Amino acid sequence: MTDCIFCKIANGEIPSKFIYEDDKVAAFNDLNPQAPVHFLVIPKKHYASLNDIDSKEAFADIFSAIPKITAKLGIKEYRTVVNTGASAGQTVFHIHVHVMAGREFTWPAG
Repeated sequence: MTDCIFCKIANGEIPSKFIYEDDKVAAFNDLNPQAPVHFLVIPKKHYASLNDIDSKEAFADIFSAIPKITAKLGIKEYRTVVNTGASAGQTVFHIHVHVMAGREFTWPAG
């Protein structure tokens, strides 16, 4: 997708400091953090939302990276959030997982 900001970040068209990268996913700090630690994990392949993932491997690529990143950062407790659709809070239509830590979280979420 040509206008997707996360595709441009994943492809290196927009410079970003990755905290993790492999051949399938990239992770970088959120520009509007909602916790002391708040980063995003994105697949390098474009999927508009969770509803568009076409293989269990793509899902596994995203979620298997998270424990690697949190271990590297020394984080044992964290919240993961995937917003799917505008009314659920998705503002960038390239699937991404928010990983947040470093503060107490309440339930139910906002």
